[in-house]
Amino acid sequence: MKNLLILVVEDEKRIVRLVETNLKAQGYATLCAGNGIEAVKKAATNNPDLIILDILLPGELDGYDVCRRIRTFSKVPIIMLTAKTQETDKVEGFNAGADDYLTKPFSVQELLARIQAVLRRTGEANTKPSSVNFGELELDYTQACLFIAGQKVELTATEYRLLYEMAQRPNQVLSHEDLLSRVWGSDYRDERDYLRAYIWHLRKKIETNPSEPQYIVSRPGLGYMLVSPAHQ
Repeated sequence: MKNLLILVVEDEKRIVRLVETNLKAQGYATLCAGNGIEAVKKAATNNPDLIILDILLPGELDGYDVCRRIRTFSKVPIIMLTAKTQETDKVEGFNAGADDYLTKPFSVQELLARIQAVLRRTGEANTKPSSVNFGELELDYTQACLFIAGQKVELTATEYRLLYEMAQRPNQVLSHEDLLSRVWGSDYRDERDYLRAYIWHLRKKIETNPSEPQYIVSRPGLGYMLVSPAHQ
């Protein structure tokens, strides 16, 4: 039987060496990533059995972002390893999809015990489809991009996030406040004009006729929904 593969996502080389050395001593195979983008790619292509994920990462994706992105295509067990100790930080980590949380400085023995406990609870990773289709639209979660009839459509990070959030609950109306909070944060929950502008730009990229949308449908006074042709 192959050794279980653990992906270590951490930018501090000293911690990477410490964790990797002890994991290998216990018979685990290891793979490392130093930033969020690299972590998502390696999680998608290498199918690790467990991920140790730091929250404070360099680049555009922090640990919470990485966890949420990985959760769109995999149920791989994730242990967050971080210097953040506030209760709200832990809650955010669990809400993002983490299975356990260990704060720095940490004991190697405790980390190994957590790994064994999480693997017992969760078993091997169960993967979800790496993409979702709505008619000719294909939202590829692993690449974080959109294809229409097989052709890649360039989206901004915010446009992708907006489409992604609607794709999580297809054929359901999402309120303006819900979408604004999920994509931009709670401080923007009342900025309906802001949302309306982004919806229009997104429709221009994916709809044959943006004035008569087939995919992103509005429900006046309520919000928006992403629908598949079969539900129209």
